[in-house]
Amino acid sequence: MENNGVESALNVFEKQLNKPLITALEACARCGICAESCHYYVSEPSLKHVPASRAEQLRKIYRKKYNLLGKLFPKIFGAKELDEKTLEELSEIAFSECTLCRRCTFNCPLGVDTPLIMKTLRAMAVAGGKAPEMLVMLADSAIEKGKNPEFFKELFLQQIKELEKELQKIVGDPEAKIPVGKKGARVLYVALAGAHTIIPPAIIFHAVREDWTLSLYEAANYGVFLGDTERAKLIAKRIIDEAKELGVQEVVIAECGHACAALVWEAPNWFKEKFPFRMRNIVELIAEYVEKGLLKFDKSKNSEPITYHDSCNLARTSGIFREPRIVLNAVAENFIEMKPHGIENYCCGGGGGLVALPEYEEKRLKAGKPKAEQIRKTGAKIVCAACENCRLQINDLNSHYNLNVKVVSLAELVVNAIVLESKKKVKEEKTEERVSLR
Repeated sequence: MENNGVESALNVFEKQLNKPLITALEACARCGICAESCHYYVSEPSLKHVPASRAEQLRKIYRKKYNLLGKLFPKIFGAKELDEKTLEELSEIAFSECTLCRRCTFNCPLGVDTPLIMKTLRAMAVAGGKAPEMLVMLADSAIEKGKNPEFFKELFLQQIKELEKELQKIVGDPEAKIPVGKKGARVLYVALAGAHTIIPPAIIFHAVREDWTLSLYEAANYGVFLGDTERAKLIAKRIIDEAKELGVQEVVIAECGHACAALVWEAPNWFKEKFPFRMRNIVELIAEYVEKGLLKFDKSKNSEPITYHDSCNLARTSGIFREPRIVLNAVAENFIEMKPHGIENYCCGGGGGLVALPEYEEKRLKAGKPKAEQIRKTGAKIVCAACENCRLQINDLNSHYNLNVKVVSLAELVVNAIVLESKKKVKEEKTEERVSLR
């Protein structure tokens, strides 16, 4: 059994050993510049928290297996055989000591992709049976949901009907809808689990009279956290197939960093196809509404000092850092930037699936200290984060470090400031549209 796990891990390593991974393993100059870019190192300066040092643990296995000098003189060239104990140690490093935030890569003079190495370690851990059970369970549960959608669909539709009533009360329109399975809709919105990721976007869609429909599935993809491409593909396929079947023009993903990165950037490579629809994050769509003047706001509704946390997967991976600021400057009276921010912002410490693993709570709270200090220095009373995992982590940091802030989504701030048109005016405008079309 012991050898089977190690052998499976090595097989996965060999399959993933492409040019980008080989470059990441070979190119490191051991300069240590990456140290200060890592929130783990900043919170606890130690050699083990230097990104290059973490990656070195896989480089040792790589040298032993693929480098002639490493095979002949392992001690001299830092080569090591993979065994059960080492695999366990590597798994711990990959899942609890790196959030895959990519800040080290952005600050590396050679662009060494250390997160790619950590993802490989995660994939090896999965193959060797060493991955966190919670992440495996959540990924497999999502896959099963995709296999039998009819099993949960009726209950889901009942829940949406209840949310629809809530939406109607908020917007003052008994005709307001949360459509599900609407063929030919312009937008397929993929939410997360929970009404808090459905109601605010529904209010915004209602305000701009968007032609939209809600996905049956949630945006989260725990296969990505596992580094398991096959699982991640199966989870993403549910949404892609749904979008194709409904014939939508674009898929809009909830405020979730890893879900956006998975569907927008990784899925086209996984499936090796150009999809017949656009895919983007809801932050980008809301910014478009704002720029087109489709939404009216009363900024005084958001009068307290507000700061914004850039999700690593939104800012660094997806390049979405201008759009949230377009929105925030439109809806908030007092927006304060963290230092640094944008692509240089520190990770909150809960990414890479870490916030879902209670066994690593102490580690992630400690690693989140630089983010807590960033927030404290702004003097803000509200922290906005366009990512569910970030909000969960920052809420925990709020309690742990006594920050005394409120943590909200971007859509919540938009809805708080939005000026909704009266039902009568909307009806008149719709009548005028119908007349003009004739």
